[in-house]
Amino acid sequence: MPAYGRLSPADMRLYRKYYCEGCHQLRDGFGLRGATTVNYDMTFNTILLNAIAGDVLDFEGTTKKICVLQRSQADSELMRAMAAYTLILTKWELFDDKTDKPSVKTNIISSVLKNAIDKAVDMYPDYDTMVGEGFAALRDLELAGCKDARMMGNTFGRGLVGALADIAGDRNSPELENVFVELSTIVYIMDAVDDLDDDFMDGTYNPFLPDKGFKNGKDLISKELYSISDSMNTTIGSLQGSYSMIRDSMRTNVSLCDNIVYYGIPESARNVLTGTAKAKASIKNVLSNRKERRSDRA
Repeated sequence: MPAYGRLSPADMRLYRKYYCEGCHQLRDGFGLRGATTVNYDMTFNTILLNAIAGDVLDFEGTTKKICVLQRSQADSELMRAMAAYTLILTKWELFDDKTDKPSVKTNIISSVLKNAIDKAVDMYPDYDTMVGEGFAALRDLELAGCKDARMMGNTFGRGLVGALADIAGDRNSPELENVFVELSTIVYIMDAVDDLDDDFMDGTYNPFLPDKGFKNGKDLISKELYSISDSMNTTIGSLQGSYSMIRDSMRTNVSLCDNIVYYGIPESARNVLTGTAKAKASIKNVLSNRKERRSDRA
């Protein structure tokens, strides 16, 4: 999600340190299988939440060559909660996949991650309820045939933001919540555009797919470029506006967050529209033979 070409060497090291620490926190709390769910979107959420809450202002990075074997370096309740939240979100993503298109591979991954997910749910049952309700609200709009991708993304984001607000604690604010809602929305819109051909072939729901006359994703993007770009630009503008209101209260990670919000996300949106987005695989999605649908924006 960062614009790597614009990152300073220090911010590049910082981003990698947070990504690796997310893996370590998952491994320490939920085992090696839990560590396979580490992803780039949760990395940014952790970076921003820690920037606001200031739970741990500095920690050591990875030193081992086989980094997954290293223990977590940050004594951070925020990061431990984010690790559990990552697994809870994975639970509902897998449930959504099984609902859309049941497969043996999805069932295998659910089985492999079951103990780790169950532990996370036991630790944070309220988060599990919130995320489940968010997915249910999104499913209701899909069944109703909603064609408003921005509404879909906002509905989904509002279902996820409760857990993130709780993790932020007394540093939470309406502006911070809106950053997370709009982040979920832009990821939802980018995924929908990127998945046009796959969803058409699979017969799965996509708010951009027309009832008839679909040729391919490139053709549809060309015909609907204005409306798709308008949804993306409205979302990014709202995200950046809310971010600018919380920026002065951030205790750390400012330049890295600036890069992601002002350069990385708009660049990712353009790449999706032009068909140049690069998929980055996580272990979970390699196992399931799927691209990393939320990490391919990195």
